[in-house]
Amino acid sequence: MSRKNLALSRRKFVLTASATAMSSILLKGCLGNPPEDKPAVSGSPTVAAGSAVKAGEEPEVKTAKLGYLPIVESAPLIIASAKGFFAKYGMTDVKVEKQANWGAARDNVKIGSGGGGIDGGQWQMPMPYLITEGIITDGAKIPMYILCQLNTQGNGIAIANKHKGKNVGLKADPKYFADLKASGNRFKAAYTFPKANQDFWIRYWLAGNGIDPDSEVDLLTVPASQTVADMKRGAMDAFSTGDPWPYRIVADDIGFISALTSELWQAHPEEYFAVRQDWADKHPKATKALLKAIMEAQQWCDDFRNRKEMTAILAQREYFGVPEKVLEEPLMGKYNLGERTIDDQQQSVLYWKDKRGSVSYPYQSHDLWFLTESHRWNFLDKGQYESAKALISKVNREDIWKQCAQEIGVPASDIPSDKSRGIEEFFDGVKFDPANPEAYLSSLKIKRV
Repeated sequence: MSRKNLALSRRKFVLTASATAMSSILLKGCLGNPPEDKPAVSGSPTVAAGSAVKAGEEPEVKTAKLGYLPIVESAPLIIASAKGFFAKYGMTDVKVEKQANWGAARDNVKIGSGGGGIDGGQWQMPMPYLITEGIITDGAKIPMYILCQLNTQGNGIAIANKHKGKNVGLKADPKYFADLKASGNRFKAAYTFPKANQDFWIRYWLAGNGIDPDSEVDLLTVPASQTVADMKRGAMDAFSTGDPWPYRIVADDIGFISALTSELWQAHPEEYFAVRQDWADKHPKATKALLKAIMEAQQWCDDFRNRKEMTAILAQREYFGVPEKVLEEPLMGKYNLGERTIDDQQQSVLYWKDKRGSVSYPYQSHDLWFLTESHRWNFLDKGQYESAKALISKVNREDIWKQCAQEIGVPASDIPSDKSRGIEEFFDGVKFDPANPEAYLSSLKIKRV
């Protein structure tokens, strides 16, 4: 297929004559960590050459509207658009649209693309469940399908400089927080959306150190792109969100990073690709085409030889609008945390495979943790929590992921055979066994239930 026939969306980069044509990329399995002396050349992206659409598999529509937030979790959506993977699978008019904040994304998926909103996109967990049940949509139930996990890791807990040297690290001193409260200067911690994973990360970090997040600190909701400015003006003491925002406070000498989320829970589930159920049911072939393109983009993103080019794409004004330098080092696993440094690609954001196996496959056991954690903080009542497993079987479409994986040639050894990843362990030694979530709840010292 010629470049002319690849109708890229208005948000894609303009192809130049100097761009090198790229062969169809099908990266099977984990690519490992290639030598750093062979980076991809940044510049105008090339398009995945040729069509992967077989006769009879043509998508019912060629367009879809997908929302994203300017954090590294969104990279597979942006790369699938910018590198032509959506077009390769017949989705030649996909609109990947930046959302002002998570509330805007929620409102836009509620009205759908027919009402000027979106069909789906990038989500914190368990937002697809909260939207499905009408918990964060004013009672309006908008059933969703989770199709893949977009990434693992790539998040951090950023702390203002005034707390440097005060034992506010991965292991934090509860007395320091109590003293701040007693002095009338209660610690203020922000996340980008309540009752979702970046709220959970900061809650888990605090509670794991014996600090009650509801009584010892003030919790705030702040959009990701506003976190740096708000910390600079002293409106908060900490925030939890995805790169590049935590790293940028170090680069701008505003603060330091107390912990990467990979240190709280190695290879943890992060954000997900999910779409409205009615859109997916109406367009099953288009749904699979979107997912295949995103899966291929995830494999591309996980090749560290591509991370320099990936940095150049994400940094563009239309996507993240940040200097490349604040993206490139974290994407390569090089973190200046302000008080210490980390140089480990396995600590960086990963999109396709990690030490535990598949990143992209949406393990239902991870969904159960998010819903169990929701019950822990009383975001879900007892009745809602008791129906969690039945709800997961409806919302989590791991079956579609497996179909797509087989059809794009992912080796059988890289396709999980179990819906559970098994026992998970956190930085404080607590374990979550998906077969016995009640034991996890019972083991927690700080909780609302």
